[in-house]
Amino acid sequence: MQIEDLSNLAVEQMAIVSKSLGRYVIIDCYLPKNVTSPAGLSLLLINDGQDLPDMGFGAMLNEMLKENEIMPLLCVGIHAGKDRKNEYGTAKVLDYEKRGAKANAYNEFILDELLPFIHSHYGIEQFEKRGFAGFSLGALSAVDMTWNNPDVFSIAGVFSGSLWWRTRGLDDGYDDDKHRIMHQQVRNGRYVPGLRFYFTTGSLDESADRNNNGVIDSIDDTLDVIKELNKLGYDSDREVKYVNYEDGKHDVATWGRAMPGFLLWGWGERSL
Repeated sequence: MQIEDLSNLAVEQMAIVSKSLGRYVIIDCYLPKNVTSPAGLSLLLINDGQDLPDMGFGAMLNEMLKENEIMPLLCVGIHAGKDRKNEYGTAKVLDYEKRGAKANAYNEFILDELLPFIHSHYGIEQFEKRGFAGFSLGALSAVDMTWNNPDVFSIAGVFSGSLWWRTRGLDDGYDDDKHRIMHQQVRNGRYVPGLRFYFTTGSLDESADRNNNGVIDSIDDTLDVIKELNKLGYDSDREVKYVNYEDGKHDVATWGRAMPGFLLWGWGERSL
């Protein structure tokens, strides 16, 4: 069902039956018009796709395509299910409250059901680049998916990511260096050429400051992941980009402001 028709972009909504998740998954597909060669088309999956209309994503993407600011890009917004806190998260490790129990099933949906559907539905054998982005817990899910599947995705967009996701509670012997799940995955991982990461935070994301260093946890956790990536050899700015918005909040409006910068960095004329 087409839900929006713009000068350079058509938006259609579909429901996919997922055996992995045992439910229908609604997706919004933002398809560029007048693409001369499907081989030059890139793909971006976006968690919490139900929030994209509120940030004016269609008009934003349409304008960027119209002005040739980015290469042709098919974006697929994946609507979150009712059990979001279990479907999003880190697929290999549950958090300290056992959340993320369905994250592995969600990954199976993405890899074994959604991607084949997109290729089949649009008749595209392969994409120039494939990225995965998300907001908050959806951002954690996106970077976890990208990190563990670098043969599938080469770009991760992490908007106010829930990088605090941890295996121990703060009152249960918690240690920054041992119990943040994404940080441990990166620390124990390796450098993969071509893999790139875009992080954003807002100085008003939250007020929590568990180590009382005057920096909110959202920023601390993001900077610490970047440090781990740098240690593995990922170059800042070229392979890892970080942007903080001093007046940014943990909300759709802030993520909407940050989105054009991410799209330009990932798929602009000067992108890798």
